[in-house]
Amino acid sequence: MSHKIQRINEYDDIRFPREVLLEHGAFLIDDKYKCSFKITSKNTAMVEFDKEINIEEVIDEFRFYAEHITKFYDINNKLIKSFPDIDIFKVSIKDIQPSQFYVDESKVESVSSFIKSGDNIFIPLTKINDELVSLDGHTRLYLATKRDYKQVYGFYTQEEDYIVDFVLEAKRRNVLTPYDLTILTHDEYKKKWNKFCNDFF
Repeated sequence: MSHKIQRINEYDDIRFPREVLLEHGAFLIDDKYKCSFKITSKNTAMVEFDKEINIEEVIDEFRFYAEHITKFYDINNKLIKSFPDIDIFKVSIKDIQPSQFYVDESKVESVSSFIKSGDNIFIPLTKINDELVSLDGHTRLYLATKRDYKQVYGFYTQEEDYIVDFVLEAKRRNVLTPYDLTILTHDEYKKKWNKFCNDFF
């Protein structure tokens, strides 16, 4: 039986530790069971979860957002599930073409609390016409530019068909590297980015 799995995107949900919320590692299953992911290294995470849930199903959902995490341990350090390792490599920020053009000021403030260096930033990438394109992680990339980090970690993954059009739109707006991303207030971001996505789809 399929379960309703919801990722918690707010940062003040009292059901979860704040450090888990800040890393978007909090999940609610069937509106009542909890699962928390705490990233512990560049490819591992510790998972705390209610016994009633199908943990493998939730891990698969988590990896939709964090594919570079390939090993999952419970709170007793017992391996729950592992996947083949993904090649993770250093990439210069200036060599990344964004597929987005705005970032949310409130998200930047949140990620700034746990990102200490470029080594804490992992970006899903694809290649389009020999260009490195970021599929997600634009908030982290923006923060990296403001902190003068020169490199982050990247890994290749499969892109959706619409990404090509998003990249073309970013270029049309002269967003050619993460240094060109525009920061907006939370309300402005929701209005402008949601309008673009709704009009596009």
